Amino acid sequence: MSASKIAATQTRASTGEPCAPDFVYTIFIKANAETVWNGLIERQITKAYWGHYNESDWQPGSRWAHVRSDGSGEVDISGRIIEMDPPRKMVWSWARDSESDHATKLSRVTYELISLGPDTKLIVTHSELEPDSPMDAGVREGWPAVLSNLKSLLETGETLSEGEWPSAN
Repeated sequence: MSASKIAATQTRASTGEPCAPDFVYTIFIKANAETVWNGLIERQITKAYWGHYNESDWQPGSRWAHVRSDGSGEVDISGRIIEMDPPRKMVWSWARDSESDHATKLSRVTYELISLGPDTKLIVTHSELEPDSPMDAGVREGWPAVLSNLKSLLETGETLSEGEWPSAN
């Protein structure tokens, strides 16, 4: 087992600003941990279920960007890779791209993957959000839809019907 690689990144809690309660979502996926891990970072997969693709070299300290898959190249969310321990755990900072250089705006997303034989328990914790902010509201509405779509794609090869999804904006 490889040791976790961790990069120092200041996020909202390190600034002393108040933080909203953590958002924690657990989902069980009929796919092995490596497949779920790749589903979180591989461009073509994230593009299929998220409407964005995640772009990075996936090394601690590196920038990551959540790029619209409509061809515009517009980055909506970005941050830094804080920790990578494939295929068990990864941690990213997270903010609107225009605010990603401001520690008070950076929240933290932790993905924990627990292998259950051929299946995976995925726990996503989004912490250090600004209380009562649009980002906090969007996270609480958006993650369940995104993770359900990931689950559907990995289990069936198809995504959910996009027209009825809640807006994460």
